[in-house]
Amino acid sequence: MVLFLTMIIFLLLGIVFFQYRVQKNKDKNLRYIYSKLEDILEKQTGEKLLVVTDDKELQKLLVAINHILVANQITNAEHAKVELSMRKMLSNVSHDLKTPLTVVLGYVEILHTDPTMKEDERQALLKKLHVKTLEVTELIHKFFDLAKLESGDQEIELTRMNLNEVCQNNILSFYDLLTSKGFSVQIDIPDENLYALGNVDVLSRVLNNLISNAITYGEDGKTLGMTLRGDEQVVCIDIWDKGKGISHSHIDKVFERMYTLEDSRNHLYQGSGLGLTITKRLVEALGGEIHLSSTPFEKTVFTIVLKRMIF
Repeated sequence: MVLFLTMIIFLLLGIVFFQYRVQKNKDKNLRYIYSKLEDILEKQTGEKLLVVTDDKELQKLLVAINHILVANQITNAEHAKVELSMRKMLSNVSHDLKTPLTVVLGYVEILHTDPTMKEDERQALLKKLHVKTLEVTELIHKFFDLAKLESGDQEIELTRMNLNEVCQNNILSFYDLLTSKGFSVQIDIPDENLYALGNVDVLSRVLNNLISNAITYGEDGKTLGMTLRGDEQVVCIDIWDKGKGISHSHIDKVFERMYTLEDSRNHLYQGSGLGLTITKRLVEALGGEIHLSSTPFEKTVFTIVLKRMIF
């Protein structure tokens, strides 16, 4: 009997000792996790928490913490990117507003200080002044448009759109201009009506931007096309031309805010670097995507992808 009780006592002591060791290891791991996590957050490093443990609950906790760290690192990276973009934008805004405003002030000074100027010269100068003033106004409107889109202040009502009608109306509005410039126009719109979730006014603005761009910077190819196509999930609108295109090294960057090309094919983002950014934000506001592919002097295609609605 004494032997039996002695064995039980030793067994209980073993259990207590084992539990003590387990708890001690757990406390040690928790202290390490706290210390390491504090260090990672303070120094904003890209490290993860790595702890060797058989504790299933602690393993789950580590996985959850590492997911949070990854999300935090992504947020910090995006914040840094936005900050850099904003600094670049402010620099470009200063330059893009300063240049035309300097010209405007010069014209005003000439008109104000030269009483001997002939009437025809005065009218010509006033016409130039008007053009420059419109340039400044348009640039300011672009900045406001982008600010509203990115802040979410601009509410866009989404409804069912007949894309056949939207595409036809927009390409027809450019038909006279295209023919006067000697363009060959290729339109591929199916007989079946394709519907998508969106906003007719917003999509029309996007199409007008892309068609205008294709006319201006695809003029070398003298060909412009619009293709409407779809499957069970999405509807795609292709606006394409055979002009000088965009080199492969620039394709991934042309939609970035304030990205500019000295030899840009796109006057919508040349200088201010806002046109294609606004176009992309508008497409995204419709719940869609926009993509670009380009082989210079063969085919440059902007593709708008929207969710299809089937009734």
